Amino acid sequence: MSLQKTSITFSPGRAGDTPAYIALRGKTRQNAIGQERLAELGITAASWAEMIESGNLPGQVCHQDGKLIGYCFGDRESGEIVVLALLPEAEGLGIGKALLDRMMAELRTAGHARLFLGCSSDPQSRSYGFYRHLGWKSTGETDQYGDEVLEYLFT
Repeated sequence: MSLQKTSITFSPGRAGDTPAYIALRGKTRQNAIGQERLAELGITAASWAEMIESGNLPGQVCHQDGKLIGYCFGDRESGEIVVLALLPEAEGLGIGKALLDRMMAELRTAGHARLFLGCSSDPQSRSYGFYRHLGWKSTGETDQYGDEVLEYLFT
């Protein structure tokens, strides 16, 4: 995929697009979570849409030629980066970093000096190196899913 031959756009996440967000989440290369498992966790298109509409779950999405290829959502109240997901063909192009940067800026504007997220503790996982390369640091804690908690402190 070449960025010169395609149209890449970023925009805020929309409540009406949550079925597409759920579908994409099941197509990621690592840590794919399908619709059934998300529902078991209490995440449905309706619940996700409600959180977006309430303003508690802002997000940034990316489209390539009109097709959803990635997104990042955060919790406005806690400062958690809840999810960053990309289709495999969108990896390695800087889209994940761009989405994360946009979401981090939005949460910083909301008043957060510290952000956090859950990340695989396996050094073989793409997310392990990705976040650390961008300045995220381990807190030494794990979340309810067994993921390592990383934090980012704005200076």
